[in-house]
This record gives sequence, C-alpha cells and structure tokens, in this order.
Amino acid sequence: MNYKYLKFLFACILVFSGSAILKAQDSTALKTDSITFESQRARVNKLLNERSAKFGDYDSSLTKKTGVFGLFKTKGDMQKSIDILRNIVINDNHIFIETRKLLDLKDAQSERYQKLAAEYDQQVSAYMKTINKLQQENDKLRGDISNLENSDQGNDNKLFIAIVIILGLVISVIYLYLKQKPKKLTV
Repeated sequence: MNYKYLKFLFACILVFSGSAILKAQDSTALKTDSITFESQRARVNKLLNERSAKFGDYDSSLTKKTGVFGLFKTKGDMQKSIDILRNIVINDNHIFIETRKLLDLKDAQSERYQKLAAEYDQQVSAYMKTINKLQQENDKLRGDISNLENSDQGNDNKLFIAIVIILGLVISVIYLYLKQKPKKLTV
C-alpha cells in the first residue's frame, strides 16, 4: 500500500514538473515571436514613412519648373518626377512583401496559440483524470482505513471478552480450590 502511494506521488511530481518546463519553453518562444513580430512591424512602418516622404518629394517635383524663366517643365524635371514615382512603386512593392511577411507571422502566431490552447486543454483533461483517480484512490484508502479500524475494534472487543472469561475462570478455580481444601480440625 505504501509503495503504491510513493509511486503515485512520483508520477504526480513528474506530470506537474513536465508541464512547468513546457510552460517555460512556450514563454521563451512567445517572447521570440513577439520580438520578431515587432521588428517586422517596425520595418513596415519605416517603409510607410519612406513612402510618405517620397510622395512629398514627388508632389514638390510636380510643381518644380526649371525651364525658361521658371515657366516650363524641362525634360529633366519630368524625368525626376518619373524616377520618384518609380521609387515609390518599388517602395510599395517592398511594403507589400513586408506586410505579407507580417501577416504570415500573425497567422503563425494564431496557429501557435490555437495549438497551445489545444495542448492546454489536453493537459487540463489529463489533470482532471489524475485528480479523479486520486480522489478514487483516496476514497478507497479511507475505506480500507475504516475497515482496519473496525476490525481492530472487533479484535479489541474479543480480547477484552477473552481476558474477562480467563479472569472469571481463574477466580472460579481459586474459589473452588479454597472451598475444597481440607480444613484442619484441632481438638
């Protein structure tokens, strides 16, 4: 009985320490994912800020006229505007790529959270089963203890009755012995 209890206690310790190790690993992975996500967001925000600045440059290039007396746009002015627009398009492509990476990270995090939720549900179910087994084992042990106590009380009662009977027999034997002992007659 004691061996079963120690074995069960050891199993419980293993289960709970194992879950603590898993939680620590999950926490480290979550921090890494969060850092990656934040750095990706910073890249996207940086590209968006660059795009805004380039759009401001494009807007100013549209109004810039370096032709005769500043009245006309030259071919160079138009080429600068086209180059700025091309840079904006390239930057937009980078924004799309980085945003896609950001969305992929977000999807990966979502899948990871769902997987963790499923794992935790399984762990909780396993803990509940373990607790039920412990409760059943505890009830069984309590029943065994009460049976042992009852049988000990029955044995104590039997021992008391046996002692009373033996004392009664010893007293009766002494009484009979004294009663049958020949008496001395003196004249």
